[in-house]
Amino acid sequence: MRRPKLRKASKRLTCHKRYKIQKKIREHHRKVRKEAKKRGHKKPKKDPGVPSAAPFKEELLREAEQRKQRLEELKQKQKLNRQKEQEKRRKLEAKKKIEEKAEGKESSGKSKAKTKKPLDKNSKESFCRELNKVIEASDVLLEVLDARDPMGCRCPQLEQAVTCSGGDKKLLLVLNKIDLVPKENLEKWLNYLKKEFPTVAFKSATLMKDKTMQQQQQKFAKRRAHVDLAITTERFGSKCLLKLLQEYGKTQNKPIQVGVVGFPNVGKSSIINSLKGVRACNVGLARGVTKSMQIVHLDKQTKMLDSPSIIATPSNSALTLALRSIIDTEKSGSADVLEGVDAILNHCSKQQVMMHYSIPDFRNTEECLTLLAQKRGMLKKGGVPDVENIAKLLLCDWTGAKVSYHSQPPGSQKLPPYLTEDKIAEMQECFNLKNIEEENKNTVQALKFPSPASSIIFQSAGMTNGIIEENKVIEDASEWENMETSMEGEEEEEEDFTESDDTDDTEEEKNIKEESKAQVTRKAKLGKQQTSSANPEEQPAEGEHSNSLPPSLDKTADEDDAYDFNTDYV
Repeated sequence: MRRPKLRKASKRLTCHKRYKIQKKIREHHRKVRKEAKKRGHKKPKKDPGVPSAAPFKEELLREAEQRKQRLEELKQKQKLNRQKEQEKRRKLEAKKKIEEKAEGKESSGKSKAKTKKPLDKNSKESFCRELNKVIEASDVLLEVLDARDPMGCRCPQLEQAVTCSGGDKKLLLVLNKIDLVPKENLEKWLNYLKKEFPTVAFKSATLMKDKTMQQQQQKFAKRRAHVDLAITTERFGSKCLLKLLQEYGKTQNKPIQVGVVGFPNVGKSSIINSLKGVRACNVGLARGVTKSMQIVHLDKQTKMLDSPSIIATPSNSALTLALRSIIDTEKSGSADVLEGVDAILNHCSKQQVMMHYSIPDFRNTEECLTLLAQKRGMLKKGGVPDVENIAKLLLCDWTGAKVSYHSQPPGSQKLPPYLTEDKIAEMQECFNLKNIEEENKNTVQALKFPSPASSIIFQSAGMTNGIIEENKVIEDASEWENMETSMEGEEEEEEDFTESDDTDDTEEEKNIKEESKAQVTRKAKLGKQQTSSANPEEQPAEGEHSNSLPPSLDKTADEDDAYDFNTDYV
């Protein structure tokens, strides 16, 4: 039955009430005027202007216009003077910074350690530092791999650092998200990976609740026994992993620390949560949720160390950067996201993508995204499809656990150069491989898998190179700083040259020309930065940098010849 529409309250008032309000307002205004008169505030009288009958009316109006022009000129001069002062201050600050940097380089290593600033938690340097802490502190390292693309989740730099370390560190591979891959494909990957490192098939639990929520539920359960305490979805492979770690701890006769490492969105924190049975670590769809080392106690003998994600090097392909790099889709540019989506779609079969998203045939990535946006109703004003947001959503689907895709293992098994038969035997030494195989078979039998027809075939790009050493990240930053200092030195040379040419001009012309030249140098600086960022490998040598300019700067110089010095572009 339809509910009757409720009538809105009427805004009409009785005449008595309305007149009363108007009277109160008039009294209030009168009171305000009286107080203003007492303080001496009076309304500014309007300029009546020159009457038409007055003599010399035209001359008076001209004088008024001249006064206005003089005032405007004065304002412009003051503005130019202010800008000059600001530029001088900037130059002095830049010189001070250069001197401080030179003094810092000359000073000893102890003084450098004292003057070190605390790193930002979101910076790549802090991620590398925290990851190194986890690698050094842990006895066993779990490299978490996405079962959809296990080879793409492997980091050769990490594996080499663990295998070549002097200590008795062990490396285990954990194949997570096995419920998103066909059964046959999972078995192939387990057979391939177990020849190099001990491998455990795993399906982490979702919908985990916090410790406080669990404690409240337990208290409530003591009062009422019939309450359901199902706090998670089913998890597979946790018993096998716990057994392995407990057996290794017994062989070592000491409490062990287990580090969990891997690329973003492979499920590092969710594995710790599923082993603990409670949401001990923060988990999210966004990349780089874990920003520092977190310690979680499983029992008296085992500690789990959650680490931030491994940083992928920029030299990797567009596909690996789209899936494995720490990119915030909300803050990142649309060009990067579109490039990543294009790389993903190019490495998949077109028909399966059409079947999965139930969209018609498309010629390129943009057309695919427009069709998807129209289907899901993601439209801007005027019915224009929102391509940027749908691209971000598609990227999140592929990095998260929404899309079921799988890649085939390589046909012939070639060991990487850092792995030898002796190293493989060392890594498999303290683990019972037969028990691992049996447990993996049990998990494979118990779990439901998607059919091969519904899973998208994906072409893997191979292993992903990662940055583990903090120095490598800092070197990149120092190169940019050196570039900036060289640009500042060139600016000073250009300004000295221009000052020698302006000796014959008047003061006002000098002011205007200096402002225009400052703008020209700013444009030149921007052009240089763009060319250097576009192809840093093709930069000229130090000696050639001052003489030969790139073609982009010549263009800006030609355009600036038509600069109008009478107008103010600031």
